[in-house]
Amino acid sequence: MKARTIVLTLALCFVGVAVCFAADAQMGTWKLNEAKSKFGPEAPKNRTVVYEVAGDNVKVTVDGVDRDGKPTHSEWTGKFDGKDYPVTGDPNSDARSYTKIDDRTLGFNAKKGGKGTTSGRIVVSADGKSRTVTTSGTDSKGKKVSSTSVYDKQ
Repeated sequence: MKARTIVLTLALCFVGVAVCFAADAQMGTWKLNEAKSKFGPEAPKNRTVVYEVAGDNVKVTVDGVDRDGKPTHSEWTGKFDGKDYPVTGDPNSDARSYTKIDDRTLGFNAKKGGKGTTSGRIVVSADGKSRTVTTSGTDSKGKKVSSTSVYDKQ
């Protein structure tokens, strides 16, 4: 009886975590709307961004192109708790942190070798159909970059 109660309690905990993440406005697949976006000349373009549940974490997968038009792919897994978690595949950062500001807004910071490279804000629209990402920082060559990217929910 105790074992069954423990298993049932654990199952409910996992369902609760999944429901909390599923209700998060950031979760899902987002596709870049280039017509509504503004990029600096050196800014990369993240064409598709996917936020998904990964256990008790969130996994963010980004596919896009760099300033030379070459394909890029990066992955980050962590929590929206403001702590640095490793990122792979991004030449401009090896760690990233996300901070939940409110139900529709995240702040983020990217670092390379412990030094901040990029920061910004991600805001999901009230209807949940689009999001705007404002970014500023420096690229791998030390040039200032900034962009405002608008994404549509898929």
